[in-house]
Amino acid sequence: MKLDDKVCYCFHISKRKIINHLRIHRPRRASQLSECGGAGTGCGWCVPYLKRYFSEFEKIGVSDSGESAKTEDETISAEEYARQRDKYIQSGKGTPPA
Repeated sequence: MKLDDKVCYCFHISKRKIINHLRIHRPRRASQLSECGGAGTGCGWCVPYLKRYFSEFEKIGVSDSGESAKTEDETISAEEYARQRDKYIQSGKGTPPA
């Protein structure tokens, strides 16, 4: 996934916005990423990704330019991420907000 790809489809939050939120607000807990436009509070699909970003930020930090080390999710395309989320929703594991 690239910086401008959506992580939270329910609230249209990009990876760039999440990274910037981490860099600027420096949340103390992964759950505080919900303060970034409600990320993770919809269907729940993005929660593992948010936790991963938070964990990586704690380990290596993010520079002021917003750049971080390569993350595991960069091996997945935005299209594949969206397909996996669709399967997650269709299986009944999460319900997007109306």
